[in-house]
Order: sequence, then structure tokens, then C-alpha cells
Amino acid sequence: MNETPLSTFRFPENTCIPQAQPKAKGAVTLSSPGLDVMTDLAQVKAATIEPQTPLDKAEKAMIQQGVRSLFVVRDFPCVEGLLTAADLIGEKPTRLVNERYIRRQDLCASDLMTELSQLDSLDYDELKSASVGRVIATFKKTGRTHLLVIQAATGQGPARIRGVISLTQIERQLGHAIL
Repeated sequence: MNETPLSTFRFPENTCIPQAQPKAKGAVTLSSPGLDVMTDLAQVKAATIEPQTPLDKAEKAMIQQGVRSLFVVRDFPCVEGLLTAADLIGEKPTRLVNERYIRRQDLCASDLMTELSQLDSLDYDELKSASVGRVIATFKKTGRTHLLVIQAATGQGPARIRGVISLTQIERQLGHAIL
């Protein structure tokens, strides 16, 4: 075998790992396709955290990853719940601190997350034919800041969380507040 080896080199200092970024999402209107406001987890790596992660680390993870929600995962890829930025700054941490007689830094992601069974979800196939206006109407109905998008089981695999839709992301894409 007389193959020529490939060239090698040493990494320069401050070499970074590129992070998966959602496609740049442009402006939308109320009549735009609903899929235009969904973060597609088939294209973007889901931001996850373990249930026992302290709140300050969860907040740092959100900032570092540029997200406002984290999937809480104990045994990847199975999701236990969702932790949002609103959960971290809302009344719930203060209430739990007072109820449990503990410090805020003693709380962890599982204390504040919304369990998967309590989250509102949309059907991926229905979303494919829906408008952004209908998605906004769903946010108004549920009072949530995030909706999960579930893709039904197929011959290739079980049902899965296909995407997430954030109220903040829709407002950014519309260019104005919704609620």
C-alpha cells in the first residue's frame, strides 16, 4: 500500500467547537406557514439539562446556548419535562424556597420544570397545514410560552418531539408583541 498520508497540523489556541444554530428565521406574517416558527429538532440539536442541575447552572446553560428553554432529560433521549426562563424568574422559585425553608441555590431543574405530561403539544401533521395566526391563537388559548410539536409514530420509529415553538421567537419574527 503506497498511499500518501493526509497532512496533519496542531490546533491553534482558542479553537472552538461550532454550536448547532437554528436557521436564521426571517420575518413572518399571520398567514405564514406554522412550520416557519417552529425550531425543528430534526435539524437543530435540542438543548438539554439533567434534573439535578442547580438553577444557576441551568440559567448559564440557557445563556450559553442562546435558548429560553431546556429539555430536562435523565436518560437520554427520554424527556421528563421542560424548564423555561420564565420558570427561573417567576414566582415558583420564591414559593418553593418559602415552603421548603431552603435557599434558592438548593433548588434544581426538576423542582421548577413542567413535567412532560403537563405540557401542551401540537401535532406535526396538523401544524404543516396551519398558519402562524392559528399557532398564536393556540398560545392565547393555553397561556403558555412554549408549545411542543409531536410527530406521530411511523414505521421507522416511535412518536417523538419534532420541534418546539416559542412565543418569544414568534414575536421576534413578527416584529411585535402578541399577547
